[in-house]
Amino acid sequence: MPSPNTSTGASAPPPKGESLLRLQGITKVYSMGEVQVHALRGVDFDLSPGEMLVLLGPSGSGKSTLLNILGGLDVPTAGHLFYGDKELPAADRSGLTEFRRAHVGFVFQFYNLIPSLTALENVQLVTDIAEAGMPAAEALELVGLKDRLHHFPAQLSGGEQQRVAIARAVAKRPAVLLCDEPTGALDVKTGRVVLQALQDINRNLGTTTAIITHNAAIGQMANRVVHIAGGRIAQVEVNPNPIAPDQVAW
Repeated sequence: MPSPNTSTGASAPPPKGESLLRLQGITKVYSMGEVQVHALRGVDFDLSPGEMLVLLGPSGSGKSTLLNILGGLDVPTAGHLFYGDKELPAADRSGLTEFRRAHVGFVFQFYNLIPSLTALENVQLVTDIAEAGMPAAEALELVGLKDRLHHFPAQLSGGEQQRVAIARAVAKRPAVLLCDEPTGALDVKTGRVVLQALQDINRNLGTTTAIITHNAAIGQMANRVVHIAGGRIAQVEVNPNPIAPDQVAW
């Protein structure tokens, strides 16, 4: 286990065949007055380098809590989080911040773009501080928006805004991309375009990608589908033949 002063930003992602992120015995309990809510109950979980994984579960199942702990946005009540062979101590807040900054990209249901900045400028907010980021225009081209660089969010459709958010997340070249209901606010046609962007990034950049959704159909494009219920992993399915996003129907 590294000391609290050990840099997580300098560590390289593990090689193929080893876990990129690994949770052991993760429990998360929230106290709400005198009531304790058990969001996660002894979860063992891993993400492998380069995989596309879908986390399925109903509202309140614990899937968002699991994603937040994987990304260092939240800390477990008990258990251990590893990045490669390095444990990330929950008490080391500065270490978790560095881990998120260096290794993790986030995409949420709502785009959180700055209205007064263009698509290019929204992505540059990340590339300007990333140690080895890609040019903002290149990140936007990856998601099919090379002709929309200088448009403001209000001039973009919902799907285009989500793709700007994806470009912003991948512009720092994260080892892992964590997506919480990225198509939740979109119609089927637009959602497929967003899923295609995520699949392209996963395959072309090798970015490990985890997608939280309540939509079981999206699991058809994943290498693995993890079902979570009641704060526990209920089932894991391996999918040997993921389909293209344009074939996903819901």
